[in-house]
Amino acid sequence: MTHPATHLALHARSADLRARADAHRLASQVRRRGELRTRLGWTLVEVGLRLATPPRPALAG
Repeated sequence: MTHPATHLALHARSADLRARADAHRLASQVRRRGELRTRLGWTLVEVGLRLATPPRPALAG
């Protein structure tokens, strides 16, 4: 059987590790959303540029 102080220390450490894991998970989700937003933004810029430029005539081969 473990000593009550040891049990309490292990419980506190476990709670700390869970809190850190939750913080890391939330931070990584925010980062992924930002990456998706950036990719979507650049894709919209590319589509806008393609729509704004006149088509070039095809060269006869």
